[in-house]
Amino acid sequence: MGSKWRKVKLSLGLNLCAYLPRTTDGDDDGDYHPLPSSERLSDAALLPPSNWENMVPSRTTTPLPSSHCLRLPKSLSKSSSKSSKQTCSICLMKMKQGDGHAIFTAECSHSFHFHCVASHDNQVCPVCRSKWKEIPIRSPGLDPGGRSQNDALMDVAHRLPVPQRNLNQWHIRGPEPGVFNDDESLGHLPVIAESNNNLDNTSDTTIKIETYPEVSTAPRSHSYDDFTILVHLKAAAMAAIRNPSLSGDQVSLLQSRSPRAPVDLVTVLDISGSMSGTKLALLKRAMGFLIQNLSCNDRLSVIAFSSNARRLFPLRRMSDIGQQQALRAVNSVIANGGTNIAEGLRKGGKVMEDRTEKNPVSSIILLSDGRDTINGVGMNSSYPNYESLIPLSIRSGSNREFQIPVHTFGFGTDHDASLMHSISEISGGTFSFIETETMIQDALAQCIGGLLSVVVQELQVCVECMNPKLCLSSLKAGSYRSHVSADGKTGLIDVGDLYADEERDFLVSVKVPAESSQCETALLKVKCVYRDPLTKEMTSTESGVVRIQRPKIAGQEEMSIEVDRQRNRFRAADAMVEARTAAEQGDLAGAVSILENCQRVLSETVSAKSRDRLWVALDAELKEMEERMVSRHVYEVSGRAYILSGLSSHSWQRATARGDSTDGSSLVQAYQTPSMVEMLTQSQAFLLSSPSRQGLLQSLWSQPKPR
Repeated sequence: MGSKWRKVKLSLGLNLCAYLPRTTDGDDDGDYHPLPSSERLSDAALLPPSNWENMVPSRTTTPLPSSHCLRLPKSLSKSSSKSSKQTCSICLMKMKQGDGHAIFTAECSHSFHFHCVASHDNQVCPVCRSKWKEIPIRSPGLDPGGRSQNDALMDVAHRLPVPQRNLNQWHIRGPEPGVFNDDESLGHLPVIAESNNNLDNTSDTTIKIETYPEVSTAPRSHSYDDFTILVHLKAAAMAAIRNPSLSGDQVSLLQSRSPRAPVDLVTVLDISGSMSGTKLALLKRAMGFLIQNLSCNDRLSVIAFSSNARRLFPLRRMSDIGQQQALRAVNSVIANGGTNIAEGLRKGGKVMEDRTEKNPVSSIILLSDGRDTINGVGMNSSYPNYESLIPLSIRSGSNREFQIPVHTFGFGTDHDASLMHSISEISGGTFSFIETETMIQDALAQCIGGLLSVVVQELQVCVECMNPKLCLSSLKAGSYRSHVSADGKTGLIDVGDLYADEERDFLVSVKVPAESSQCETALLKVKCVYRDPLTKEMTSTESGVVRIQRPKIAGQEEMSIEVDRQRNRFRAADAMVEARTAAEQGDLAGAVSILENCQRVLSETVSAKSRDRLWVALDAELKEMEERMVSRHVYEVSGRAYILSGLSSHSWQRATARGDSTDGSSLVQAYQTPSMVEMLTQSQAFLLSSPSRQGLLQSLWSQPKPR
């Protein structure tokens, strides 16, 4: 009897099960309510209600102190097998063909709801404890109830090799290591896959420098306290860097095949109670897209946070096995608890700080729909201390570049936009406002399209006056750190990373004295120093000397449209800052007036008269901000976040998602690169790959937007 009893304990998990008596109404159809999650039966709450009546105390076995001893009826095997086809042993709900729930039958012949077993975090049957060779992987986009299915993503990982360590060791149930130095080794990664025949001119083609004085001719008798020169930089496409002779079509053809700098990426995901339902399903779907677009040389770690934070998945290479393990880790999370953004960031920073090896590019992505409810910071506190949320390991220092940029994504109507923007600003990342939750994946796709195309790192722009009579008066560089020497002869801008095809524009102001006899004045030259992320070598390139003609008498010369365009961008950004300050003080009318005045000023510029594209985009953006300040409620719900994501985009000159649009045809998207557009196209194709997905998205898009 002892041997049989051990088998019963193994199959029933009796030491963990609760005995539930039959209801007084005598219902025998198996319909009943499962216990709350806090009282959920173990993996093997196996016997269905129809068999409870056959359970009576055994006389041949010594009772356990904390549980009734149950006699195994002779009909157990047959009745259990029959009932297991009627009741899912994970959620304890009835299974029936055609009721909208997919049913999965395992190799051991036990059946479960597909969405239940897809969330089961090991390869052991919860009924008979046999090991499975086939594990269903639930789509990141599935509705939590399993009612919406994307056939293209509901695949089965056939005959997966069992990892050296069970995934539970990395999941919420297992203990975390004290030091996150268990990152997977990078191995011997290839540096350059194509021919090196054209590497001789790398320094001339990786960064292109152009300069534009505000006017090309100035009378000798005139002096200028604030003469402006535009410094324009553009990073080359990845294929063009290695082969400058390629045509545009050839560059496009080789883009997807080009070697690129591999990435270490940590995603910090909000799984608090407010994320339950559709939001969590959409977040999982977006993570599925991200995971599928990382290569075997990229590494990913996943942090999930609610009231506390947990590392779900260590820094692992995204090989086929790594992708499958990452998908399971993401799919296993459920939403509950509060919102501890600080702890989530601390864990994300610790993963980066403790890693034993480093890929050339590193970044953290933070996604949240709420406010920090644990640490007493944010909009609800009297004196928000946003900087306290940023771990020292990923903060910028006074004598170093940004270490680990945090790209933040706030979605929905209740996230703390000020906090999310501050985190990104302090760390050197961008802030995206996702007004419509269905845009989560597109916003993430745009971001990783950039991260997976880094061609320049540690870029510094040096400006040097070429005339002893000249001195620099200011550098306009947005959020980039800049410095002018005490004698005003040199200036420095720390830019950091550039994506392929990305552009940067800086305005340099100089004091130009009158000339007594010279026909021209040499103003300055520009030098760029940067690291190649593949070869790790430092490289430099210089511009020619910027000069202006100095005739005795000069006619009226029109402002350079290139300089005027960038002046307008800085004017608009300054107006956004002022308007936000007024709005936060409760003066919405004053905020709208500031934006309207800026529009009027911009409308009188050279750019406006020529219908310049950037002017059109800025005008449309300022109007949109005015509309989001019509009332305090509208400003709180979407106006603040829209302004802050706009400021983030303009100050870093990098594309962000704003409102409900990441569409390249939108005039707001002034900084999208071809790599971002390509990844967005893939994301949209991914969303529309299934008719059932179209139906789900159509219903979600039809919901009214909070305006």
